[in-house]
Amino acid sequence: MNKCDLANSVKLSLDQYFKDLDGEPPHAIYEMVLGCIEKPLLEYTLQYAGGNQSKAAEILGLNRNTLRKKIQQYNIE
Repeated sequence: MNKCDLANSVKLSLDQYFKDLDGEPPHAIYEMVLGCIEKPLLEYTLQYAGGNQSKAAEILGLNRNTLRKKIQQYNIE
């Protein structure tokens, strides 16, 4: 999988989302998309790092405190 595969998956999902709206106005899709992508990204990276938050933060390119805030935000154990 490369970067384009992920972008294409997001585009396809958004295409389906807008079709499913069936004329209803979209609302807060930015937060919706980030929430759908960010939580599994954090969970997977933490698992990959063996639960080591410092290592996961480094892999993600985040400050460790930022990662901790996001862990709390998404109720990740």
